[in-house]
Amino acid sequence: MASVLRVQALIGQRALLLTTAALPLTGWAVHAVALHKKLAATRRDPLTGLMRRDAYTVRARRLLARHGDDMVVVIVDQDHFKAVNDDFGHPAGDAVLAATGARLTAWAGPRAAVGRLGGDEFAVVLELSAARLEQRLAQLVRMLHTPVVLEDGRTIDVAASVGAATPRAVGSRDLSVLQRAADAALYDGKHSGHAVLAAAAHVTVPSVNGRRAGRPGTAIWGRAA
Repeated sequence: MASVLRVQALIGQRALLLTTAALPLTGWAVHAVALHKKLAATRRDPLTGLMRRDAYTVRARRLLARHGDDMVVVIVDQDHFKAVNDDFGHPAGDAVLAATGARLTAWAGPRAAVGRLGGDEFAVVLELSAARLEQRLAQLVRMLHTPVVLEDGRTIDVAASVGAATPRAVGSRDLSVLQRAADAALYDGKHSGHAVLAAAAHVTVPSVNGRRAGRPGTAIWGRAA
């Protein structure tokens, strides 16, 4: 009987040791999950759900390194956004930004890098063949010019300017160079209802107040009706 009690006591001690040892591991697992969620939240813009600039930049550079010349970098800038805030209120402006984020995500697909660079400026990096580029950019322009319906039923007419750059046209796979060229092309077609594809000359367009100026030869696609 005494030997049975000793065995039971030994089993109980081992079970207690195992349970005690498991507690820190369980606590760490919970902590790790919470930490992962916090890190994921810091990578996402809370309004649009898009990647913030840093997370977008990391993914965009990976895509460019992997796919190279088959990639396109697109910069999008909301048109007349201040007027939306002034005429409809800031909640309406937030709704427009959220709609733009959703439209960019739908257009680009799950394998792209889609980010909110700040304010009403967005960027997309995705794999897209030259044969489909014109059609897809025209499609994006139409999507970004589709009116936004607010929760209260009001409708807001919206517009956005779009500039794009490809490694083949610009002569570089560097993300900063491509974004600079796409931004310059965007301002060539600002408020025009077109998507503008950058040429090599857009890389060296001088900057005015942080924005590019000038009008090199460009391809212009996708007038919004």
